[in-house]
Amino acid sequence: MPSLVDQGRYTSVVTQQIVLSSSETEYFHELIPAIKDAEVGSGAQQLLQSLGLYSNARESEIDSICSVHQQGFVSSVNQLQGVRDASFALMTDVLCLNKSIQSSTEVLTQQKKALVECRGVRQKINDADQALHDCLEVLRLANQVYDLLGKKSYYSALRALDELQTVHLLEITQYRIAHLIQISVPATKKLVGDAVMADLNTWLFRIRETSQFLGEVAFYHTEQRRTRQKERTEKFVPLSSFVLNSAVESVADEDEEFDILDNEDVQVDFTPLFECMHIHDALGEVESFKVDYAATRRQQKELLMPVSITLVDLDGASLSELLEGIAGFAVIEKATVKKAPNLRSTTDVCNDLSPITLISKALHEVANAELLLKIKGVLALFIQTMSSWGYPVGSLEAFLLTLFDKYAELLKRRFSDDFQEIVSTDDYMPMPIHKGDEYDKVVNVSWYTPEKPREELRFPCVLPFSQMYPLCCIDIRNFLNQFYFFSDDHFRHLKVIDDTLKSSLDELLCEKVCHSLLDRLSTQYLGQIVQILINLEHFEIACRELEQLLVSARSSASAGGAVALRASEEFRSSKKTAEKRIFELVNSKIDDLIGTAEYDWTASRLENEPSNYMQTLTRYLSNIMTTVLLGLPTEIKELIYFDALSHAATMILSVPLSPDIKSISPHGVAALAKDVQYLTEFVDTLDNPILKQNLDELQQTVALMQADNSDEFYDVATRNKKYGRVDVVNGPLLLEKYKNP
Repeated sequence: MPSLVDQGRYTSVVTQQIVLSSSETEYFHELIPAIKDAEVGSGAQQLLQSLGLYSNARESEIDSICSVHQQGFVSSVNQLQGVRDASFALMTDVLCLNKSIQSSTEVLTQQKKALVECRGVRQKINDADQALHDCLEVLRLANQVYDLLGKKSYYSALRALDELQTVHLLEITQYRIAHLIQISVPATKKLVGDAVMADLNTWLFRIRETSQFLGEVAFYHTEQRRTRQKERTEKFVPLSSFVLNSAVESVADEDEEFDILDNEDVQVDFTPLFECMHIHDALGEVESFKVDYAATRRQQKELLMPVSITLVDLDGASLSELLEGIAGFAVIEKATVKKAPNLRSTTDVCNDLSPITLISKALHEVANAELLLKIKGVLALFIQTMSSWGYPVGSLEAFLLTLFDKYAELLKRRFSDDFQEIVSTDDYMPMPIHKGDEYDKVVNVSWYTPEKPREELRFPCVLPFSQMYPLCCIDIRNFLNQFYFFSDDHFRHLKVIDDTLKSSLDELLCEKVCHSLLDRLSTQYLGQIVQILINLEHFEIACRELEQLLVSARSSASAGGAVALRASEEFRSSKKTAEKRIFELVNSKIDDLIGTAEYDWTASRLENEPSNYMQTLTRYLSNIMTTVLLGLPTEIKELIYFDALSHAATMILSVPLSPDIKSISPHGVAALAKDVQYLTEFVDTLDNPILKQNLDELQQTVALMQADNSDEFYDVATRNKKYGRVDVVNGPLLLEKYKNP
């Protein structure tokens, strides 16, 4: 605890500091801590004493000063009193002035308040004007969107709408109109999308209406390419191995520029499609647009395909319109894929564009080969057009085989009827020719090599075959040509044509010609059978010529080597049948004539003349060779003679061998010998030594019966020398009858 002396010093120092404070603030800053310290340290009494001492000292100092300067002080007080009075007067004036100013200030305050209020109103007006201006600007931009929409500036409308939403609406968010416009933005965007889709649908409708004409233009362009390729092939034959749409043909034809989608006949503008894609991309609805567009095109494709078509209209318009429509649709689809690869896939575009099902359903209506050929021509043009645009055509190529099978069947049916009519209406007589030009026509269409040069012929003349042969030759040539007509323009299965033609030609020649002629062999008229044989001979020759023709006409795809027609063997075999039939009729006639023989085997006198039947027989054989059998080849006539004489000799020999003949007199044998001699002389006139061999048995048998020593027959050596052809059974039998008159 500090001593009292130290406490007094501290109080004196503090008092000094308080008195010497320069300002009221500093005075209080010094006084308050001193009071707190005095209270804490129990020095309050000392502080009061110190302050009292200082006060007394100061009063003493003042009294001292006042006593020394009293007069001056009184004077100053008086002066101060005057100043005070003046001050009071001045204060009164100031108060009056202040009151006057206050009254003026109240008016001014009211005016200022009014001014402030006016400024507030004006600011509000300005704010309202600015707000109205901003709202009007927003409304103007909103209206501009609709104006652009009306002008079909869809992307500009979207840009304006986006600018309105991201910039201008943010400036007026405090107004309700901003909210109204903001909530209308999706509807406006949908309106833009709907408008651009409406334009796209209009465009799709127009190209749907244009598809058929576009397909017609595409067909025309393909036809022109065909023509140019044919001209190039005629100038340079190796190009014939390159088909339409091949790489070589495409390079050769690249100078001929032709845009199917943009030419003087048709123009297809894809701008609506691109604009619609762009708008939906901006709207973020590309995938939805792809789905809608694909669905629309599928619907159009379904509308393009009718439920059924007819193939029997006179000008083929139904099929042509269908294929042109499909081709036009396909061209648009392929062009769309090229111009907008991300819009449609190639697989989606190429699906279900085949007319095979429709054509197959209507194919049963077609009963005319020429009509089917027209159908194939239109379909081939369609295939080549589709192939040029990169569409797969494998199924269509395969369908051409179905058409070809139908075509071959129709041709066979038609030519079968033709051949049947020709065979049934033929007169089976050698064909008369009255004029040279008529002869030339027949020779040109028939496979026939005249025996004489054209210059040596005299008209009228007769050709060996009947009229059916050249008529059949004409039909065969037409059949060949019409078969190969199917390979014109476009058909890659040429080997099928070669094989089918061969089998069909075989079937026609065998079934409709050869078998029909065989059926007519049942007639009893020898002349008709002879003519059938002659016709068969010429048909066999024609088959050999046809085999060579088929070899030269067949495609390189077919196997090499010779072509063998089954009909050749059929005609060859039928010739044998016809020959046998001639033998049958001739032998039957011989049998009839010999059956009229009236030998008196027990005659008592010698006959001077040959029998009537023998004279008739030789006359018959002579006549048929110079009339009915005249047109036959020499070897066939000789064969007929050979068989007829052999049969006649056998039948004549069978007369005395009859069981009814019990005995034979020498005059009876002489009559038989005279007839045999007459027959031998007739054969000698034929100038063919081989024919006489047929009479050896008959001659030797007659000689045996007339022999002086018939026992020589039983001597083997003598029999072999004189009677070698006599039957060992018949000889003794006849000798027995002769010995027993």
